Amino acid sequence: MATGLLITKILDVVIVNFGNSAILDGTAVEAIGKEIYALADEQAHRKVVLDMSAVRFLSSQMLGVLIAFQKKMAAIKGRFVICGLRADLAKVFKITQLDKLFLFAENEDKSLRSLGAFAPK
Repeated sequence: MATGLLITKILDVVIVNFGNSAILDGTAVEAIGKEIYALADEQAHRKVVLDMSAVRFLSSQMLGVLIAFQKKMAAIKGRFVICGLRADLAKVFKITQLDKLFLFAENEDKSLRSLGAFAPK
């Protein structure tokens, strides 16, 4: 199944761009989960940016995937930043108190800076 994820690397940071505006389908969420879990489990990337600027809708199952990813990253002493969240999605993170669990940044550039990398000009 196509996940719509575009995965690139800048210096030692992996950037995951979500191509789908709605991440609601259970099968799609599972496929996305497998792909991002592999970044921690199989490839041991310690710095990851999840760029959600294209995302308009997110299922609660996808929030679970992000929580599991947080645990996987913590296990390898890694960090990830979520960037580009729309205001209505940011509210979901606030209501569920996940805004206390995850790191957020306005955009990719600020995410890279918060992880100690700098985007090429």
